[in-house]
Amino acid sequence: METAREFLGRKGGAVHSVRPTASVFAALELMAQKNIGAVVVADENGKVHGIFSERDFARKAVGARKITEATGVKEIMTTRVVSINPDTRISECMALMTEKHIRHLPVLDGEKLVGLVSIGDVVKSLLSEQEMTISQQAYKIDQLETYMSLTP
Repeated sequence: METAREFLGRKGGAVHSVRPTASVFAALELMAQKNIGAVVVADENGKVHGIFSERDFARKAVGARKITEATGVKEIMTTRVVSINPDTRISECMALMTEKHIRHLPVLDGEKLVGLVSIGDVVKSLLSEQEMTISQQAYKIDQLETYMSLTP
């Protein structure tokens, strides 16, 4: 089973974050530019303060009904961040995401943000592992059939 560290190594790319003082619109603009569903909210030292997702905006902004260009991301971000460490297995990520009803998991090495794993990432990783298992089983069956055809 693949770990978050292994997956992030294959995935590459930077983790996108905004400061707690950033505006909601600046965060949404970054998310649109990068085609991502969430950004980590961290200070200049990399300490994670929250996560801001499309879901946060959809649910909390409607309730507030007063989102302006001055509204800070800290006002509607999720502050109870569920995170993982780099050695967390992808299958554990899926279980955690399902249990907590979340779609993004910041990956922290100690207190340092090193990546972000999304539900899409988890599904891709698990499908890749299943395809590899199926391929290996098909190869074994082929080898067995070859052996049996050569046996008198």
